[in-house]
Amino acid sequence: MFTDQNLYHYSLLSLFFIAPPTFLALQFLTAPYGKHHRSGWGPTISPPLAWFLMESPTLWLTLLLFPFGQNHNNPLSFILISPYLFHYINRTIIYPIKLAGKSRIARRKIKNPPPESGFPVSIAMMAFVFNLLNAYVQARWVSHYADFNSDEWFGLRFASGMVVFAAGMTLNVWADKVLVGLKSEGGGYKIPKGGLFEYVSCPNYLGEIVEWLGWALMTWSWAGLGFFLYTFANLVPRACANHEWYLQKFGEDYPRKRKAVIPFLC
Repeated sequence: MFTDQNLYHYSLLSLFFIAPPTFLALQFLTAPYGKHHRSGWGPTISPPLAWFLMESPTLWLTLLLFPFGQNHNNPLSFILISPYLFHYINRTIIYPIKLAGKSRIARRKIKNPPPESGFPVSIAMMAFVFNLLNAYVQARWVSHYADFNSDEWFGLRFASGMVVFAAGMTLNVWADKVLVGLKSEGGGYKIPKGGLFEYVSCPNYLGEIVEWLGWALMTWSWAGLGFFLYTFANLVPRACANHEWYLQKFGEDYPRKRKAVIPFLC
């Protein structure tokens, strides 16, 4: 008999199984959106709409699952899931709104703006499926499988993980603000400067990796670890591809001391 526990365990294992092939595949193939947009990936939609749709399961599925978990009346479960929801409120709602607004500003500054690059529906669908899987694993662990009553170290782990998470999210939101701000200036891509942009090409990705490291510490779970490992496997190759793109586009004008995503390392 296939039970909820079976579904949870298979879903959790999937997070670990898909991380290595994702990392390997992204050494040879860069997802065709943003700087790397190219034709041949089927129909496209606007990037803000794509971000909203593909990230949305992290909110609605989480909120649907919580009332049916054994921890639904435990305030610690709500405290623990709050950083996760806070991140995805920003990523699902606030970020697409800002992106759409800045894109309109940029296009108004150009007399005859070229057609805006779309976001492939195929890529958005893959991200949507991953977010369904991951939202189920993270939300179900917090709402149902976490044992808050016997966890004497919850407070310490949550506090230390929250410091890491908050530092990562601050960096992620700040870097996104810089990049979206450059987009609103119009005139094509520019070299981002200031803060950790002086050390890495993609501090936004570094911030997100740090966030989910903090989440793994907060939850102290296989679910949190699986999410962190997949985030690393997905974003580090993307950051390296972005770094190479900057080097090719700007040549000698691009700061050579910058690394891709981890200061002084890679």
